[in-house]
Amino acid sequence: MNILILGSGGREHSLAWAVMQNPKCDRLIVAPGNAGIAQIAECAVLDIENGGTVVSFAEENAIDFVIVGPEAPLAAGVADRLREAGVLVFGPSAEAARLEASKSFTKEICDASGAPTAAYARFTEAEPAKAYIRAQGAPIVVKADGLAAGKGVIVAMDEQSALDAIDDMFGGAFGGAGAEVVIEEFMEGEEASLFVLCDGEDILSIGTAQDHKRVGEGDTGLNTGGMGAYSPAPVLSAEIEALAMDQIVRPTVAEMKRRDTPFQGVLYAGLMIKDGQPRLVEYNVRFGDPECQVLMMRLGAQAMDLLHAAAEGRLAETRVNWADDHAITVVLAAKGYPGSYEKGSVINGLDGLVEDSRNMVFHAGTKAVDGQIQASGGRVLNVTARGDTLQEARDRAYAMVDRVDWPEGFYRRDIGWRAL
Repeated sequence: MNILILGSGGREHSLAWAVMQNPKCDRLIVAPGNAGIAQIAECAVLDIENGGTVVSFAEENAIDFVIVGPEAPLAAGVADRLREAGVLVFGPSAEAARLEASKSFTKEICDASGAPTAAYARFTEAEPAKAYIRAQGAPIVVKADGLAAGKGVIVAMDEQSALDAIDDMFGGAFGGAGAEVVIEEFMEGEEASLFVLCDGEDILSIGTAQDHKRVGEGDTGLNTGGMGAYSPAPVLSAEIEALAMDQIVRPTVAEMKRRDTPFQGVLYAGLMIKDGQPRLVEYNVRFGDPECQVLMMRLGAQAMDLLHAAAEGRLAETRVNWADDHAITVVLAAKGYPGSYEKGSVINGLDGLVEDSRNMVFHAGTKAVDGQIQASGGRVLNVTARGDTLQEARDRAYAMVDRVDWPEGFYRRDIGWRAL
């Protein structure tokens, strides 16, 4: 098969890495890709949010299967255009992608399906939102309704922070994403992620993970796109996962089908778990980043078969073959992230690292310039390892991190601390 992956981050590098291991892959193109992806696949310059452009590229290159990585092309309807053109694609329609693109839509689906989630209210004007915050008190959660690149959620531990978040959102800090806000009850517990493939009818769990969203060790400081992750997440036991599937995921998928907007792709359920009971924090309609990296590390070549089965509506006959192992990824980010940071610094030491089925460096924000790897983003590298235990995987990953020569970068030294 000729396969096209859309995206340029660590998520897409790990997807490309898994796909390339599958003998059914004859040719792999990633658009636009990055310096690490270019070492294992072809990269192409392409406007991945323009459905017509993507369709033309797929037809010109005889693409058999498209995997959409990020959320923005899904929300823009790229998967719809591909389906209309008869190109097999993994990823939901724009209407189904509203489960991520609109927080208020997700709440509406939860209400209709009875899925347990936080109490909430939605607002399109600042003053009523502020009055609600004053009435509810803190801690409280303020969310921009639309897509804000993972930065539109403010967990306000005091009232003033929540009021400031309202000013920021309605003041345009998150662009059109903040034109409407959802204010939620602060949920206590431990957060973890459940990843489920859907083909519009059937669903298949493909693993759990726990992300580290805060920039500082001990889960302190500003929220980021993710500073590391590990899989599986012990807090998501088999019993709790079964509850989440029965009470949250299945009712959601059934409600989407009832509305004639069946969900096909990966449904990433962010869950808050307290006293053995899961509640939905949010849905994403694509793989998490960096959670995808640890899932792909554990799934390997079968990942492509699983995604292909979901796209073709064959999940009922599909199974996941899990190794009894663990994976962890450590994000190396540019100093200053998630605030302002410099681009263009040179990263050394990567050539000396062994990369195989148990040790990989997935590139996120990198580019190749004159034979050198340079940082071109906030989150730059995902140093990822597998092990028979989480401790072994962690030791292996940090041994690799220590060999990366990049003074302009930083990382958390405690990824996996909750489980360990």
